[in-house]
Amino acid sequence: MDIILKYFPNLTQEQISKFQMLDELYRDWNSKINVISRKDIDNLYEHHVLHSLGIAELIRFKPGTKVMDLGTGGGFPGIPLAIMFPETSFHLVDSIGKKIKVCQEVAKTLSLQNVTTQWCRAEEIKDKYHYVVSRAVMPLTDLVKIIRKNISKEQINALPNGVICLKGGELGNETLPLKSQTEIYPLTDFFTEPYFETKKVVYTQLC
Repeated sequence: MDIILKYFPNLTQEQISKFQMLDELYRDWNSKINVISRKDIDNLYEHHVLHSLGIAELIRFKPGTKVMDLGTGGGFPGIPLAIMFPETSFHLVDSIGKKIKVCQEVAKTLSLQNVTTQWCRAEEIKDKYHYVVSRAVMPLTDLVKIIRKNISKEQINALPNGVICLKGGELGNETLPLKSQTEIYPLTDFFTEPYFETKKVVYTQLC
């Protein structure tokens, strides 16, 4: 938990309390449903929570922003972002029912009123959002093809509406077809831990 306060020292007591609860919650759920690699659960805050909050270093969502977390798995990046931005709505979507069950229970335990969940495929989502976020779900061009229909025309943030992904490794070829509307931000610009050396935030403008 200290690593979160290192980079986000101005959290409210309520936010700190919710972030602290994540460790026990995910250990408990992970013992029933494997949403985080067993060997990685000890790295929950660095590899999952802080990694998710890399998006918060790129954009501070304005109140009233609507965000869809596609392929959320156990709730990343959606749950940490929902704690960070209580006045932004997060809709967590995954095609695996048991993972959505974990998201529902975690959000309920944390009293995250700004989180909704849906067990379905991305193609089935009809609603509009200012942003779609994801963590290494699929190649960027495939993702954009599926969710372009879900991007709202209404702008309320300084960053134009679009897709914000957490990805790793070499992304030159993957982002090439969308090069003119895509920016890549190394997470080493924000975080000093070695884990983030190959990690990036990829933003693609779609509006």
